[in-house]
Amino acid sequence: MLALKPTEHITFNRMVCCVHWTARLPGARNRGVPEDLLFFYKHLQKGGGVLRVNRCLLLYRYHPQAATHSVHEETIWNHRVKFLEDRVLSTWTSFTIWNAGKQGKKLYRSLSPANRKKVTAFCDVDEKKIAKGFYTFEESEERPKPKIPICHFREATPPFIICVKQDLTGGAFETNLSMLNLKEGRDYYHFN
Repeated sequence: MLALKPTEHITFNRMVCCVHWTARLPGARNRGVPEDLLFFYKHLQKGGGVLRVNRCLLLYRYHPQAATHSVHEETIWNHRVKFLEDRVLSTWTSFTIWNAGKQGKKLYRSLSPANRKKVTAFCDVDEKKIAKGFYTFEESEERPKPKIPICHFREATPPFIICVKQDLTGGAFETNLSMLNLKEGRDYYHFN
């Protein structure tokens, strides 16, 4: 149990919420459950706010018996996709996935059929992917199989779900995104 005063804050990797929310957001302590992620999502669903802080505020201690080892990566992925669908994609009629590579395609395949139909294109900077022209969703039972166009990011139409990891391109991705003069939370969301 947390021993904090109501005016103190709990931090989640660069996010902050007031402690008084913890009384409204019960946790479970179940192995195999990403409790911190679900706690954070509940916080947002109940109207809690988020304050971005550009430094690390919480450091998890690693040890072999940590419950985090019982949480499968796919479990976290599925919770993140559901949250994205419920909170963002449910308000959009169409969108572009920024990344025609592994992560972008994985996101597309993970979406509900209704949200897959909203994807108008993938966009990328990789000339080989763009030259291919489209991504075929081979796992689909639809006939003909869905083919989603792949275009250069400058030709793509917002809003975007961005599946590109930041700080891995020597600033090239950030420069490309900046040149489009988009607003985060309206024109795009990061999903990486």
